[in-house]
Amino acid sequence: MFVCVENFPETSEPVWILGKNYNALTEKEDILSDITSRLWFTYRKNFPPIGGTGPTSDTGWGCMLRCGQMILGEALLCRHLGRDWRWAQGQKPREEYISILNAFIDKKDSYYSIHQIAQMGVGEGKPIGQWYGPNTVAQVLKKLAVFDTWSRLVVHVAMDNTVVIEEIKRLCMPWLDAAESAEAAVGGGVNGCLEGACALSEEETALWRPLVLLIPLRLGLSDINEAYIETLKQCFMLPQSLGVIGGKPNSAHYFIGYVGEELIYLDPHTTQPAVEPCEDGQVPDDTYHCQHPPCRMHICELDPSIAAHRFYGLNDQLTELLKDEFTQNVGPPTKHPDHIHDASVCLDHICTSI
Repeated sequence: MFVCVENFPETSEPVWILGKNYNALTEKEDILSDITSRLWFTYRKNFPPIGGTGPTSDTGWGCMLRCGQMILGEALLCRHLGRDWRWAQGQKPREEYISILNAFIDKKDSYYSIHQIAQMGVGEGKPIGQWYGPNTVAQVLKKLAVFDTWSRLVVHVAMDNTVVIEEIKRLCMPWLDAAESAEAAVGGGVNGCLEGACALSEEETALWRPLVLLIPLRLGLSDINEAYIETLKQCFMLPQSLGVIGGKPNSAHYFIGYVGEELIYLDPHTTQPAVEPCEDGQVPDDTYHCQHPPCRMHICELDPSIAAHRFYGLNDQLTELLKDEFTQNVGPPTKHPDHIHDASVCLDHICTSI
């Protein structure tokens, strides 16, 4: 499958790809298989006009939007297929995979299409065709995810480098409000909680709605502060990692890992023809997977404005992570805080107020 395997560095240093650790000397094919299995969204041309009369290509302005699609695409892969799922050219695709691809087809009625992102961005003050920053695309994805009733994701943007635990609980466990209201109405007790939860639909009473946590960060003024480099690397070691959106001014990339002092990323700056689903509902998917060695960038070349992303498919994943990081970085709390700040949840000791 990979004709340029030798282009990947020969090194004894570990290679980290979205929470997976590889040996570059003995697992090169596995590394490239993992990278190729990530959804690769690039510039497209000849799609239906955005808004009916708008652009038919996003070349030159849509790279951050495509990176946002890659983040959400990875979240959907984890949600429906699992992190260990692998793509192979020509294999019979699973129905869930086809449904995921259909959510990103370049047409107005796909949940996360360039059309939907661009038009939703107008409400964020971004005219169609204007370049987005990481925070803007995060806010747009948060709004669009509400309409995806199949995936039922909660997309939460952690502003001011703060994660409000109680807010996440309300979003990911919506039955809590109804249960507490019922408890108050009947004067407390377990029965009141259960009755309140039963008043909701089966989907609403699911114990945990999967969480996509988006964390906009600034790691320096004009250049990345070297004090944050090692901690940024640790972001790619977490099993919950969805990667990082960033790059250089007006040129966004999707960073999925690192080796040594180099970040590994998928580059959206390739213009490909828009894809049309087949009559049988299948989606030609070769162009949605990068089948050559990934791009690499020295970490010091990264623009300091980034957005880190994590996926929590289960409640205990978030609970354990907060507990571990809070204990390691702050010390054992006497009372579980409602607000967990940068040292304990975002990227260890990364702070946005530099």
